[in-house]
Amino acid sequence: MHSYHLLEILAVGFGMALVFGYLAQRLRLSPIVGYLAAGFLIGPLTPGFVADADLANNLAEAGIILLMFGVGLHFNTDDLMEVKGIAIPGALVQCAAATFFGVLAAAALGYSVAEGVFLGLGLSVASTVVLLRVLTDSGRLDSHAGTVAVGWLVVEDIFTVLMLVLLPAIGPSLVSGSGLSAASLLWAVCIAGLKLVVLWVLVMTAGSRVMPWALKRIVRTKSHELFTLTVLSVAFLTALAAAYIFDASFALGAFLGGMVVGKSKASHQAGAELIPLRDAFSVLFFLSVGMLFQPSFLLEQPGIVILSLLIVLLVKPAATIGIVTLLGGTAETSFTVAAGLAQVGEFSFILAQTGLSLGLISQDIYSVLIVCALASIALNPFLMKAVPAALSEAKRAPSLWRFLNARSEARSAYQEASARRIAHDLTEGRETALIAGYGPTGQAAADVVAAHGITPVILDMNLDTVTRLDQQGTAAVYGDITKAEVLHAAGIARASRFIITIPSAAAAAEAAIAAKQIHPDLIVYARTRFLQDAPLLKDAGVDHILFEESAIAEKLAESIEQDLAAEPPAPSPAS
Repeated sequence: MHSYHLLEILAVGFGMALVFGYLAQRLRLSPIVGYLAAGFLIGPLTPGFVADADLANNLAEAGIILLMFGVGLHFNTDDLMEVKGIAIPGALVQCAAATFFGVLAAAALGYSVAEGVFLGLGLSVASTVVLLRVLTDSGRLDSHAGTVAVGWLVVEDIFTVLMLVLLPAIGPSLVSGSGLSAASLLWAVCIAGLKLVVLWVLVMTAGSRVMPWALKRIVRTKSHELFTLTVLSVAFLTALAAAYIFDASFALGAFLGGMVVGKSKASHQAGAELIPLRDAFSVLFFLSVGMLFQPSFLLEQPGIVILSLLIVLLVKPAATIGIVTLLGGTAETSFTVAAGLAQVGEFSFILAQTGLSLGLISQDIYSVLIVCALASIALNPFLMKAVPAALSEAKRAPSLWRFLNARSEARSAYQEASARRIAHDLTEGRETALIAGYGPTGQAAADVVAAHGITPVILDMNLDTVTRLDQQGTAAVYGDITKAEVLHAAGIARASRFIITIPSAAAAAEAAIAAKQIHPDLIVYARTRFLQDAPLLKDAGVDHILFEESAIAEKLAESIEQDLAAEPPAPSPAS
């Protein structure tokens, strides 16, 4: 008899995930809930088909590798640097709070301090898969709050990786009870940190030179299969190299590999190739989590489960809201980040497995993390959907709303005033062009006007972007471009052009009307996605409208024309 464990998992697992994911969607639940339920049904604790758990975990690990590689592809270091003031201290404080309460919960129920530390650390780390899914589903992935949440999670992952590298060095001493001297601990930390630095430098320096060169040659072969194979090879080879050579995680290695490929001109195509594989394998991750669920543990140890869930669903969000508020984030940012990170993820399992193998924790602690992961992952999409309602409730309590936004508004007012003074000083006596939005389109527009001797003045709603531009000596103003006061502060009355690069046609029209009322002779440019937005923008006084639909069509036609012109003419049919 032949064994077909892999095919069985793929066939039965995907089939069950499809059925239960569809049912969850029809019930207005997240498909994640259906995937978890399907995993439980093919697990060892239910009758019928039982999937190979080890093989399922390996497939799930492949999903994590592909996911983190995709994150690395689109990860912008500047984005992380923009939110470092919130993400770095916030992640560390939240980890400390969860660990402290984890120790208290474990001690109250008779577990050791070491087990409490593992429990707290495990509960503090959220799932990258879940976070990206809920942010994408709610349309917040590219928002400032989404950037903070992703940056926060990157810091948590790096901290967890450091712990995973450190534990094998100090674990034996903790188990034997011999203790660890300060010098030994410092040495272990230094070695762990050095490994991570060397890994980062090797991947980013060597990879950034080799990868563009290699990808260029693969692309020239015009082989779709070879290109896909190259992307997959980079993802898995960097993941394995990180794990086996530097004792880091698969996820971190894949993330760095994605960052390297992301520096090449083929990064967008690489991301497109990964999407189907990433989505399929992320389903396997949820299936593997569901397979680990043990309902009997809820009855055997309800106390530790309840306390742990309270840490995940109350302590972590409360700590997140508190630290984001104190660091000057808005209520929307604090609520969004708190909701997105109120769950337990894949790194927690790896951390628990390491503690279990070293004899530092019991099976109970591992089981608690599994139960909390299952419950929190299932609940997380609902928490994210509840953010708008929670913000509305907070607005109804004026004192609470002022407290949640006080530091953010004070910081915004100070930096806005500073930015306006700097913008006025930089543009005094010069021809200026106001550019609304500083994404890729806005940056390209700024480069063009600057090349023609016109000083660009950037208007953006991301205060960190405005601050960074000020520090670089670029005139920038924070504020809503539809407000006349903001346009006045940016110098709209003496500007020659107003270039609106934000994709919202309604906001562009409102801004154009406000600008034309101040400066009727102003030349206004606006981009929009659809041709149907033309009447709205023309009525608002926009002089030049650029349509993404037509731009893509023209670029496509140009590419086809160039490709056909490069090919030798087809032989004429024999007469």
